Amino acid sequence: MVTVLGEVVTSVDMALAFIALIVLIFPFKVKVVEQNLEVFLFIMGAAAVTVTSKWTMDLILLAAEEPVIKGIVPAVLVAGFIFLYGQKAFTSFMNGLVKKMNLGVIIFVSTFVLGLICSVITAIISSLFLCEIANTLPLDRKNKINYVIIACFAIGLGAVLTPLGEPLSTIAITKLQGAPLYPGGPGNAGFWYLMDQLGILIVLGVLLCAAFSMFYIKPTTGKVEKMGSAEEGSVKEVIIRTLKVYAFVAALFLLGAGMEVLIFKYFTKIPDYVLFWVNMISAILDNATLTAAEISKALTQKQINAALYGLLISGGMLIPGNIPNIISAGKLGITSSEWAKLGVPFGLVLNALYFVVVFILGINPTLGL
Repeated sequence: MVTVLGEVVTSVDMALAFIALIVLIFPFKVKVVEQNLEVFLFIMGAAAVTVTSKWTMDLILLAAEEPVIKGIVPAVLVAGFIFLYGQKAFTSFMNGLVKKMNLGVIIFVSTFVLGLICSVITAIISSLFLCEIANTLPLDRKNKINYVIIACFAIGLGAVLTPLGEPLSTIAITKLQGAPLYPGGPGNAGFWYLMDQLGILIVLGVLLCAAFSMFYIKPTTGKVEKMGSAEEGSVKEVIIRTLKVYAFVAALFLLGAGMEVLIFKYFTKIPDYVLFWVNMISAILDNATLTAAEISKALTQKQINAALYGLLISGGMLIPGNIPNIISAGKLGITSSEWAKLGVPFGLVLNALYFVVVFILGINPTLGL
């Protein structure tokens, strides 16, 4: 009998671990999976739910309705049509900007602004703006992809600052409302709670992403090309992209529901500094689901902050990690392997920096809101 963290490892646990391993490996090693990531993740989500015998009508309705109720699919659809019919004006504006301003400055400002404004206009709208900006910049494919990946890290971080930014922040604040469970413990979370607790280091993280992108993205020496599908700029393309995002998010709900067994059984018993690194699994799992499972007023504020930092940073490492990645990769045709080439090492470096600052140096200033 094998035990981990005092829990007996069952055949279900091992099956779920195997599914997680497949989700991590197959998108990079199997071409057909890479080209049909939405279908693959949906199958893996269904497998995880089947293994845990969690199929219920409530879960089916949750996976079917939540992508719409959470506003993800409607926002993608509406923004898609806005961009479709406003694309010429926006492209003209960006082309004029490119002629007048230094490219590095444009990259820095756009990354920083999108990383902060996403907490107001949502990460979804910011990522759609990002795709349009990327396609107007005079960069080759490799540099455009690198720009998008770094900017998605910035958006993924900045969206946590208010409950408007992304589902993760909404769930975290909802779970931390009401009176604390113990004196001095977390609780009474309001609109600015996460801004107060995480704001300074999050804004500095967004600034770091912007600065890195300005120096890392090189002026193109190769062919400048427009990225996207053959149907780019059409009503059909908008609808197809919306349906892909819907399937992607529904798949993540199923995968998260199936993996809850591992999350509740093992993750919640891990010390904060270890939980920070273990939450790198948010690179393949919906970080909102992990937030719902992990965040509780029974934890210390330090544990909560550690968990959230780990979820936010690691979500940028791979395409399934967060909504900006999913939308940007789908719209611009970025493959899993292309994303991972920069996403994984950049995410590891960011994780290491935050680990040193928060856990080794013990720096986590609040705004006192």
